[in-house]
Formats: sequence, structure tokens, C-alpha cells
Amino acid sequence: MSLNIIVLAKQVPDTRNVGKDAMKADGTVNRAALAAIFNPEDLNALEQALRLKDKHPGSKVTVLTMGPGRAAEIIREGLYRGADGGYLLTDRAFAGADTLATSYALACAIRKIEQVDIIICGRQAIDGDTAQVGPQVAEKLGFPQITYAEEIIEVNNGKIIVKRRLERGIEVVEGSLPMVVTVNGTAPDCRPRNAKLIQKYKYAKTVTEKQEESEDYTALFDARPYLNLTEWSVNDVDCDVKKVGLAGSPTKVKKIENVVFQVKESKTISGSDFDVEELIKELIANHTIG
Repeated sequence: MSLNIIVLAKQVPDTRNVGKDAMKADGTVNRAALAAIFNPEDLNALEQALRLKDKHPGSKVTVLTMGPGRAAEIIREGLYRGADGGYLLTDRAFAGADTLATSYALACAIRKIEQVDIIICGRQAIDGDTAQVGPQVAEKLGFPQITYAEEIIEVNNGKIIVKRRLERGIEVVEGSLPMVVTVNGTAPDCRPRNAKLIQKYKYAKTVTEKQEESEDYTALFDARPYLNLTEWSVNDVDCDVKKVGLAGSPTKVKKIENVVFQVKESKTISGSDFDVEELIKELIANHTIG
């Protein structure tokens, strides 16, 4: 059986390089000040989708992401690895969305896509760590959900079998399609970019990106329709503007405090048993440990 699979992916700030300008005064992330990357667990989710595509000929994998114009890079990254297409939800009205507003916008977009068999996403994003968006999308669509997935074992006859990785072990569960699946970081890593796919899709762009180009690639996009990435606004997916962005976000940041760790002194020790034992004694004495 062929499957229509949607992968929810997010472009996130690289939290490994967070500085003092990482947050704005209103409590939202200053994304312009941070390098942007593909959310790690969403890559795990993409791999599960691509494995299903490999097992079920004729299946289609589509990346759905929400963010500013530069988030189109997430779709291209998906295409480079084997996805078939993508949609970018981008509109100033979406800005500042919490999980409730984000899941509402994504659910509206998925309804527009229609005939979806499986929605797969990472368990959580590294810029929020809430693990709420996937389950909230399932709730808004009225779909069953399986969380903490480590492997999608089988999909057949309208059923899906999933291995879940829990805190104290694993379990294998079965559910009916359509289904929302959230994937752990313990799932297999995503396959690398494919050189041929990079060459095929490196010029894939949204309407906004085309308008910002200094060169005219109109003939190229007309000749190769697969290079046209779909861009949707609030109106395109029939969202209620009161339920998206900051207006639709009940979560409010009351206070932000930047904590900067500074090294006052450093000490170099060897790997000898004596040096390690002395270090442990010192850490216990100053109550760093113990």
C-alpha cells in the first residue's frame, strides 16, 4: 500500500551557541542572532518516514514547516535526503507562536493537504523542549497518536506497529491510520544528503525567495516545476488570526534572566589516579559534589 506521509519539521536556533542576545525583550527567541539548524529529533522522524517510503513503493513524503522565509532551507534539506516536496507556513501573523498556536496553524495546513495517512515529527524541539506540538496536532485533527517512537516496525492494512522507547524499557504498540507519531532522538539517525538530489533540488525556492533573487530564473522554474516550493500564509490555510502567533498564545514569558558562566580559574590535571583522587577530594570539600 502507498502512503501519504507528512513530516513536521522545525528550523531551530543552534542552542550550542547561545549568547546574551539570544532572547528579545518580549520573551521570544531572537532567531536572527543564532545560527539555524534542522531540529535534531525531526531528522530522526524524517528517517522513519523515508524508511516507510522505501518499503511502500508509490508513497509520498512531504515536509511541513512553519517559520520565517529562511525556514525553506528545512524543506530543501528534506528533499536532499529523499522527501518528495514541502510546504512552508510563513506569515508575520504566525510570529511568536507558542505550542498551542503552532499546533493550530499546522493542523489547518494538514487539513488543506488532505488524505494524510501518517504524520511524523520529532518528540520535541531543542528551542522549547515541551514535547507538546505533536500531541496537540493529533488532538486538533482528531487523530490517534503514538509518542516516544523509536522505530516504525510495520504499516499494513490500515494498521501501524511502533516500538516505543520509554524510561524503563520498551513496548510495541499497534494503532489505526491515520496516525500521528512522535519520534525519540534514540531512533536511527537520518541518512545523509544524496549528491544527485542536491544537484536536482539546489535551486528549489519559495515565491518569496524567487522575488529576492537578483537573477531571473523564471525559465528554469517553468521547465522544472518540482523546484517550486509551496508557501502558505494565514489566509491560504484558513486560519483564524486570533488563534495564531502571539495573539493566539496563552503562554507568556514573565521574566528572562541571562546566566553567563565565567571561568575564574582553571587547573590542568593528568590522568593519574593520584590527580583524579585529589580533584575529587577538592570538589567534595567545596561542596561542588557530595
